Parts: sequence; C-alpha cells; structure tokens
Amino acid sequence: QVQLVESGGGFVQPGGSLRLSCAASRNIINIYRLGWYRQAPGKQRELIATITSAGFTNYGDSGKGRFTISRDTTKNTVSLQMNSLKPEDTAVYYCNAYFYSNNNGYQDFWGQGTQVTVSS
Repeated sequence: QVQLVESGGGFVQPGGSLRLSCAASRNIINIYRLGWYRQAPGKQRELIATITSAGFTNYGDSGKGRFTISRDTTKNTVSLQMNSLKPEDTAVYYCNAYFYSNNNGYQDFWGQGTQVTVSS
C-alpha cells in the first residue's frame, strides 16, 4: 500500500507559477514510478509527467515545456513545478504511484487530488 498526500494547489493568475508537492507513505526509491495527472471538468484524466525509481522522467503533451517533475528521496516527496500557467491548466491534479509488491504485483495508488485554478 502507498498513501499519497498532495499539497500546493490554489488560485493563480495567468502567467503565474505554482509548485505542487506529493508526500508518499513509503520510501519512494522502492516505488517503481511516481507521476502527476490532471482532470478538468468533463474531460478524461491526462498524464502530465512521471519519474521512475531510477530518476528517469517522461512528460505527456500537457506537461512539456512549462512543467517540471522532480523528487526528493530524503523527504519521500515528488513535486511538480508549473510555470506560465494558463486558464486551460485549471483542473484537479492527482499524484500517482505505480508500486510493485510480491503479493499484489503492480498496482496504481492515487492521492485525493488538489485543485488548481488559473483565472484573472
């Protein structure tokens, strides 16, 4: 099991920045992959970025260019730095852990989500 708690969401004007953070309940080195996704009203959840236990990153179309994923293995956190925010970035942002255990194989775990609103 992996519990994830997101923080850092809020209201920001267009062009502004926000940094989201996700705290994991276990050593993130042992989590195969951590990532950020978002879901806007009426839309499907979409990938922003992932980072593997080895530190390799991958970005979805929505995360390329303005967003940066990073991790702190000493604090067991994964962060998402978001710059030059646009109104279309408004969504609920979710932290995800793709974790392997001998009993259950690979499983997805999700945080509760944090709202990001970009508006003037």
